[in-house]
Parts: sequence; C-alpha cells; structure tokens
Amino acid sequence: DLHYFIQSNLRMAASNNTAANPSTLLPLELVDKCIGSRMHMTMKNDREIVGVLVGFDDFVNMVLEDVTEYENTPEGRRVTKLDQILLHGSNITMMVPGGEGPVNQ
Repeated sequence: DLHYFIQSNLRMAASNNTAANPSTLLPLELVDKCIGSRMHMTMKNDREIVGVLVGFDDFVNMVLEDVTEYENTPEGRRVTKLDQILLHGSNITMMVPGGEGPVNQ
C-alpha cells in the first residue's frame, strides 16, 4: 500500500539523516508530541477546527476534545462548539500545534 511505502521511506530517510542531524523529527513524531495540546487545523472544505488532541493513528485520523469549528458561509462565520470529534486524516490540509484558531474570530 502506498501509505506504508511512503511511511517506511520517510523513516529510512530520517534514520539516515539522524546521524548527521540529531534534531530530525518525523511528521508522526511531531503529532505525537502534540497529544494533550491545543491544535488549529484547516480542512479541505475550508472549515477550521480548534481542539485538544487526544489521539491519532498512522493515517493521521485524529480524536479532538473541547472543539470549536469555524465555517464560513454566505451569511457569515458559523461557530460550532463540540465536546469530541473524530477527524478523517485525509481531510486535514494544515495543522498548527498550539494554534488558537482563525485570526478574526
């Protein structure tokens, strides 16, 4: 499967790089360090999600708690509060650890 091929190549590249640069960090290692932290995520559908990362899997599907969803509609920005959500990793376009959400809340 392509996902595992890419992951194994990233791991090999990082392990080869680690000797020269011990600060090398793989993407999933960075996400793992963010568990328990607030995350700001931009989604493919132009929604933005802010919440506390509880967990994730190898596909970067994520469980978030204390969530605020921001959606731009023709009527203006809609803000929805949710206790807990599961985000499908393929819909996430950007993640900002420690992010607090859209600038013009």
